[in-house]
Amino acid sequence: MRVIGLMSGTSYDGIEAAAAEFELDGDTLRMRPLGRLGHPYPDELRARIAAALPPAPTSTEAICVLDTGIGQAFAEAGTRALADLCDGRADLVVSHGQTMHHWVEGGTVRGTLQLGQPAWIAEATGLPVVADLRTRDVAAGGQGAPLVALFDTLLLRGLPGVPAALNLGGIANITVVGPDADPLAFDTGPANALLDAAVRHFTGGAEEYDRDGRGAAAGQESPALLRRLLDEPYYRLPGPKSTGKELFHLPYLLAALADVPTPDSRDVLATLTRLTAVTVADACRAHGVTRLVVSGGGAHNPTLMGMLVDELPDVDLTSSDEVGVPSDAKEALAFALLGYLTVHGLPGTLPSGTGARHASVLGSITPGREPLRLPAPAGTAPTRLLIVASD
Repeated sequence: MRVIGLMSGTSYDGIEAAAAEFELDGDTLRMRPLGRLGHPYPDELRARIAAALPPAPTSTEAICVLDTGIGQAFAEAGTRALADLCDGRADLVVSHGQTMHHWVEGGTVRGTLQLGQPAWIAEATGLPVVADLRTRDVAAGGQGAPLVALFDTLLLRGLPGVPAALNLGGIANITVVGPDADPLAFDTGPANALLDAAVRHFTGGAEEYDRDGRGAAAGQESPALLRRLLDEPYYRLPGPKSTGKELFHLPYLLAALADVPTPDSRDVLATLTRLTAVTVADACRAHGVTRLVVSGGGAHNPTLMGMLVDELPDVDLTSSDEVGVPSDAKEALAFALLGYLTVHGLPGTLPSGTGARHASVLGSITPGREPLRLPAPAGTAPTRLLIVASD
């Protein structure tokens, strides 16, 4: 089955599209990546997303406009992927949508909202669309995140030591796959969320992120500010746990800076970068991680990666590219895999990864142009993911 995965993370800079062919052979799921592409959001749409994200107030009108606009942007990305990555032939599109709110109270997720109406994707591509993948896990008592845990587990299972997968998006999440324990997955805290907010604030919106970590590299870390940021109770919660920009946003950072004034913006960036490295490293040490496979936008930040090396001198840090999964395509491929499982009647969650009462078949399905015909339910869930090189 040829599947297109569409993903936009908490940095909301655009849509990553990736395509792959999947084949289930016994308990092994074979995946042949077909390529990836980036599809930026239009400036006006990105500004609307930013204006509606917490802690800003919003309206049902704004949410309706965003649901349509994001859906249309995802439809454009899906159409491009169908033509450029799949030669016009695919069986399914899987859309993560754009997370606008992740409702957490006392460590319990009460709801989660991803916008991007899948009907636009189905109409544009003519293909069936699996969307709204997080809500079913939340309904089963789970965190609804990180949903990449199953993909990570299938990919890393069998590697020596205690391997873990780390994704550095707006929020950092980790999946630990120990040999003698159930896999564990959780959000460690911010990766780029506070960094991006700081850069936009200090540049008046002229810059969106700390390009190549240059601002942080030019600054001096503030031990006092780092201590203040590390006082956040979230870091002391046990996993599974999840968080988002409902917590880690610009007012959150400004409150910390009010307590610990730090005049030089480069020093703030250096300290925020160290915060990400420290919180990731703390999670790795707590679970005895020996190898860390890194993906996501933060993997391109040499300052952050250097700090991770400093914090984890005894851990083997590698890119997900080295295990056959392109770093920038990993999350889109992970959701393509989840959609493949859904249409085959197979669960896409690990209760040990999200804290749910049971594993669930994820998402809802929007039919394409033709009558909806699902494959016969698969009898065996995969226990291993094998990456097959493209021809």
